[in-house]
Amino acid sequence: MSDNIIEVKGLKKHYNGGEVKALDGIDAKIKRGEVVVVIGPSGSGKSTFLRSLNLLELPTDGTILFNGTDITDKKVNINLHRQKMGMVFQHFNLFANMNILRNMIIAPTQLLKKSKAEAEEKARRLLKRVGLEDRADAYPSQLSGGQKQRVAIVRALCMEPEVMLFDEPTSALDPEMVGEVLDVMKSLAAEGMTMVVVTHEMGFAREVADRVIFMDGGVIIEEGTPDEIFDAPKSERLKSFLAKVL
Repeated sequence: MSDNIIEVKGLKKHYNGGEVKALDGIDAKIKRGEVVVVIGPSGSGKSTFLRSLNLLELPTDGTILFNGTDITDKKVNINLHRQKMGMVFQHFNLFANMNILRNMIIAPTQLLKKSKAEAEEKARRLLKRVGLEDRADAYPSQLSGGQKQRVAIVRALCMEPEVMLFDEPTSALDPEMVGEVLDVMKSLAAEGMTMVVVTHEMGFAREVADRVIFMDGGVIIEEGTPDEIFDAPKSERLKSFLAKVL
């Protein structure tokens, strides 16, 4: 088995007949157990790249290998592969008409065919882990933004994914709630979860990432360790970006 859980080759996403190149030839590898943080200005293609990894965005060209399978192949059952990739968005996407426990067990019982008792036991264990075990019977409207995002993370974990994808998970939160969500992500990273994170939280990138990718204009401009990216940027484009955000 390859060290790489995800391998991206020549990934392109064009709009308007090629006038807009959201992604313009991305090559990237994500190793098992690696935390990769993707940074860059708004409109650089970060979220399009992340959403392409589980085909929420259909690429114009290129291949995406997940566990050695090219998931861009029309014959591949993408839903099966998506089950192995947890995804957490800016907005929590919880079902408003279901309590938190029901939100968490619906996918494992329907897709993984787990028994209700087994799914509930795991859901309660995960809620306890993020300090929300007493909110199992609450509805999303009764939770703060930070609590909802913590639920969204553990809901994804209920599916026992091999990779977790985070698309700016803290950008819709009030500043005082950001830390509680980042703490959950840090604990996941410490346990060896493979993670790809698009974020504006440079402190998180510096502290938790194994590797940082800087994107602009739909291409990867520079990548390296946090020390290389933040302390010794090579390209002028990265230097000017960091001057604005640090």
